Amino acid sequence: MKKYSILIAFAFLFTLTSVTNDTNSFEDGWINLLDKNLSKWDMYLSYKHQNGYSGKIPKDADGNEIQPIGYNKNVNDMFTVIQENNENVLKVTGEYYGCVFTKETFKNYRLKLKVKFGTKKWEPRTDKLMDAGVLYHSQGKAGVDYWRAWMLSQEFQIMEGHFGDYWNIANAAIDIKAYLPEGTMNAVADESQQFLPFGTHTENTGFCMRKMRAETPNNGWTEIELVCFEGKSLHIINGKVVMVLQNSRYFDGEKFMPLIDGKIQLQSEAAEVYYKDIKIKPISKMPTEFENYFK
Repeated sequence: MKKYSILIAFAFLFTLTSVTNDTNSFEDGWINLLDKNLSKWDMYLSYKHQNGYSGKIPKDADGNEIQPIGYNKNVNDMFTVIQENNENVLKVTGEYYGCVFTKETFKNYRLKLKVKFGTKKWEPRTDKLMDAGVLYHSQGKAGVDYWRAWMLSQEFQIMEGHFGDYWNIANAAIDIKAYLPEGTMNAVADESQQFLPFGTHTENTGFCMRKMRAETPNNGWTEIELVCFEGKSLHIINGKVVMVLQNSRYFDGEKFMPLIDGKIQLQSEAAEVYYKDIKIKPISKMPTEFENYFK
C-alpha cells in the first residue's frame, strides 16, 4: 500500500511538472507562451518576396496582383515546434514573410525569450544579414507595413549584429533616449541622452540603433527581455539594457493615439530562426531596477 501511494504521488508530480512546463506557468508568476501545438498563437503569411521588391503588391507573370497567403495557413510548415533537449523550440523557416502572433492582447508586462538563427536564407536577403524581430503593441490587421506582412506595432529587432534596434512598423512612433543622427550616421540609443521622437510624423526616421552589441557570440542562444509599462519600454539583451523608450503611439491619419497594448508578433523575414523559453509576466508598475532609466 505504501509503495502504491508513493507511485501515485510520483505520477501526480510528474503530470503537474509536465503541464507547468508545456502549457501553464513557470515560477514567480511567469506564464509559458510556447507549447508543442502553438495553441496560444495564430499566424499570418504574406509573400515569398523576391529581389527588387518595391513595396507594391507582387504580380504574377500575367500582371495580375497576387493575393497574400493569409491567416492560419501554415504553408510548407513555415512554423513548427520541435524538441531540443526535451524543450519546445519554435522553428521558423523564413521562406515567406509573415509572423506568428499571440491570440491574447497584453499590456504592462515583462516578456522573455531565447533566440538564435539557423543557416538558411531566402530572397531578398540571401546576401544580407539574417533578420527577424519581436513586434509589440500589435494592433489591427496584418499586412499594413511596407512588406505587407505585419500589424501596426513597435519592433524590437533581432538581426545579426543588431539585437535590440528599433523600427517603427506602419504608422507607429515612439521617443527614445538617443544621440542625434548626423549626416549618414544613424541615431544611437544611450540612456545618458534626452528622449528624441522616432517614426511616423516625427523629425527622425523610424529607426534607431541599440546602444551596444550584447548578444551571445557564435550564434549561441541569446536571451532577450522586453519590459513594457504604460507606453514605456526597455529593450534588454542578455541582461543589458540597450534601449530606453517611452510615449509609444501611432498616427491615425489626423492625430497621434496611444499605442500601449496589443498582441506580440514573432517575425518571419527571409531567415531561418529559432525561439524558445517564451514567457510573459504581468506587472503593475515599472520594476524598481529600471525606474531610473526614465528620470
